[in-house]
Amino acid sequence: MIHSFIFSEGKLVSRDLEIEALRLVHGDKGLVLWVDLDQPTDEESKAILEGVFAFHPLAIEDCLTPSPLPKIEDYDDYLFMVTHAVDFSRTDKFATTELDLFLGKEFLVTFHRSPLRSVTTALERVAKSTARGPDRLAHTLLDHLVDNYQPVMDELRGELEELEENVLSQASAQKKLVNELLAVRGDFSRLRHIVRPQRDVIDRLARGDSKFIRPVLLPYYRDLRDNLARLEDTAMNYHERLMMAFDIYLNKAAFEANEGIKFLTALTAVTLPAVLVGGWYGMNFDSMPELKSPHGYLYACALTLVSTLLMIVYLKKKKWF
Repeated sequence: MIHSFIFSEGKLVSRDLEIEALRLVHGDKGLVLWVDLDQPTDEESKAILEGVFAFHPLAIEDCLTPSPLPKIEDYDDYLFMVTHAVDFSRTDKFATTELDLFLGKEFLVTFHRSPLRSVTTALERVAKSTARGPDRLAHTLLDHLVDNYQPVMDELRGELEELEENVLSQASAQKKLVNELLAVRGDFSRLRHIVRPQRDVIDRLARGDSKFIRPVLLPYYRDLRDNLARLEDTAMNYHERLMMAFDIYLNKAAFEANEGIKFLTALTAVTLPAVLVGGWYGMNFDSMPELKSPHGYLYACALTLVSTLLMIVYLKKKKWF
């Protein structure tokens, strides 16, 4: 689907034009054009990226091929950016959708293969207000994209706190807890791997190195960079807390295993006197005087009981019971 918005002097004057009309508008230096490719077909992508704007083949290839990490490329007449939006749902807790941007002096082209809340919000905002240039439109998109990270961070923080409580709980199911720990750790790792390079992309825009970003907008991009820096620091802190919880779980599991081994060892030690006495007097020798004594059985029982009691007292002093 192709959405298009045409602005003149900051005001929206037309939208959703035909491809031939978009080609004419793109040639008009007095108009600002935003084209959003929302889940486009191959024909629509080719018509816009090649037919209307004639982007570089490498940029088109990078746009159409999913990229695991954000990046920015500087071409003669535009900037090409790969960013990642994050969406949270109950079916797929942590998922990202690539959002590609072509930013020029008088145009902005966005490309995404799945619906994005940040784009939808920006479209609604643009339809109701004024837009002062493609760099302002790009900032609006990126601002909403960064804002949508916060609900994910809140949800992951809630899961982390729940895991920390379960780690200290005596009734937690070990197999389930391990799976949850590994799943949340994977979410935090993916989040960190996305936020850091995305911060680098925004940092390049915020430094004023690009001619496509007006100086008046640099403070806004610096604010975006700072927000991403805070997200990165928060994600790192949460990841460290998770690893600490994982270490506590491993130590707790090792302690419980040691307690079990200690109990079995104590049980073996308690039964050792009976085994020794029974093994000693169970030997079939005719010359053993104890076997001929009329009180030999009582002596053997008394020796077994006394030695067992002494062993129990010793183990209690060692706090093995």
